[in-house]
Amino acid sequence: MTDPAYHYAETEGAPGRPLVFTFHGTGGSEAQFHRIASDLVPGAHVISPRGDVSEMGALRYFRRRGEGRYDMEDLARRRAVMGEFLAAQKARVGASRVIGLGYSNGANIAAAVAFEMPELFTDLALLHPLIPWEPAPEPRLAALRVLITAGRRDPICPPDLTEALTGYLAAQGSPVETHWHPGGHEIAQSEVTALSAFLAD
Repeated sequence: MTDPAYHYAETEGAPGRPLVFTFHGTGGSEAQFHRIASDLVPGAHVISPRGDVSEMGALRYFRRRGEGRYDMEDLARRRAVMGEFLAAQKARVGASRVIGLGYSNGANIAAAVAFEMPELFTDLALLHPLIPWEPAPEPRLAALRVLITAGRRDPICPPDLTEALTGYLAAQGSPVETHWHPGGHEIAQSEVTALSAFLAD
């Protein structure tokens, strides 16, 4: 489906079931997590926007200047557009529980939106996020449940920055869980298990 802001995949859910937004990693598409969201949250309404930035053909949600070096002006612009898109879709669907599920670049745009508009989500699952800046204090994040999953040997998302993000969210009062696996940037089966438990009703 299309919207003035994004092309997106959509699966209509059952009345009263959660709304899940999924956000793909660099080089992924709206299909990357769309089906698994329905598997993890049966009956959910699922909306998966496609990143609108091309990095040598790989789709992303915002521009970067290098690995871990973001174009912060572009991120701010695209975060605002994404926030408006999510708010409009949330109002249209009318769900009371709204979950954001993102991996890598998708986790980063979901987190960036939540830092500014935490009221959009009730639950946020961030798989291998990389937030290389210090977000401003935001006490409204206390109402947001967060799961962060990461690899101890992730060459893209250094563990110290993952721990800094966890510390920031905890300082805002957010109930945050962290799941580590011993590998790198890949999604391990243990992460899927942790994610399933986090998203359970």
